Amino acid sequence: MQKVAIVGAGVIGLSWARLFAEKGWSVEISDPRPDLQKIIDESFGGLPVRAAATLEAALDGADFVQEAGPERLDLKHELYATFAARTRPDVVLASSTSSLVPSAISEGNPAADRILVGHPFNPPQLIPLVEVVPGPATEQWAVDRATEVYAEIGKQPITLQKEIPAFVGNRLQKVFLDECVYLVQQGVVSAGDLDELVKASLGLRWATVGPFESNHLGGGPGGMRHLVEHVEAAYGTGPENYERLAARRDARTRAVSHALADEG
Repeated sequence: MQKVAIVGAGVIGLSWARLFAEKGWSVEISDPRPDLQKIIDESFGGLPVRAAATLEAALDGADFVQEAGPERLDLKHELYATFAARTRPDVVLASSTSSLVPSAISEGNPAADRILVGHPFNPPQLIPLVEVVPGPATEQWAVDRATEVYAEIGKQPITLQKEIPAFVGNRLQKVFLDECVYLVQQGVVSAGDLDELVKASLGLRWATVGPFESNHLGGGPGGMRHLVEHVEAAYGTGPENYERLAARRDARTRAVSHALADEG
């Protein structure tokens, strides 16, 4: 049985622990909070999750490390120095951070080649995405290993080609939310109606096809040639390809709509 060390027992850390445990991993959680054992007893009945007596004990024999501690760079430097010293050189050291880039976390660390960000969307148990963000020093094997592990526990890993503050999901979310706030503040639409608009249009569409594929389909069988060449390379052109993508979009949209209707 593979072992994961979860460092930090907040909402994100406990979610990671459940995801790993439900997929058959042995989970050891390290956190200084005094109620750690009580939380584990109440939340993980029957699952292979244990409270570690020390950080070093959690790291001992670990095959993967998922850190979910506070967003403090000084603390992360301290933690990752211990990670580097107490784990095998083939063990990926992943941070759940939503704001710190991996190059900052790994600065001066001898294990910088295996440090990366594995950023989940909250709540991790329900939202499949995890952004895998390598730093300039991260080696490809570590990215491949992290991607493999996250896929194994049921996540959908998306690898960024290079680091950027706040990564991709949060940056898109902020731009969109800023415009939503602006439209409400300007009296263009009420907050409630804006939410309904998104759920009945963009939210439903983007839950089934992404923005690029959506625009590509909007161009008909010929595709959106004037958009970007990368979209055509990803999704293709021509009547047969268009019909296939459109049918998939429509089937997914109906499935989401029916599921939401069933939930009331």
